Amino acid sequence: MDKEVIIEKINNFLVEEFEVEEDDIAPEAGLKETLELDSLDFVDLVVAIESNFGVKLVGEDFVNVKTLQDFYTLIEHKLS
Repeated sequence: MDKEVIIEKINNFLVEEFEVEEDDIAPEAGLKETLELDSLDFVDLVVAIESNFGVKLVGEDFVNVKTLQDFYTLIEHKLS
């Protein structure tokens, strides 16, 4: 799966499942600030990634994830 497809799928479920405004989605946007994640939302995000991409994520995966671009890169690496 190429990077553009990954980004498109992530952005689509952010809008649909997390009610993020499309205008707020930018690679440099802060992940937590943009998604306004609480601990329950974080679990929902992990489940969404697992169901959309078939990869497992753990808390340690998110240590260095600050922006949406970091998040896209994390998923891209998990898929490779």
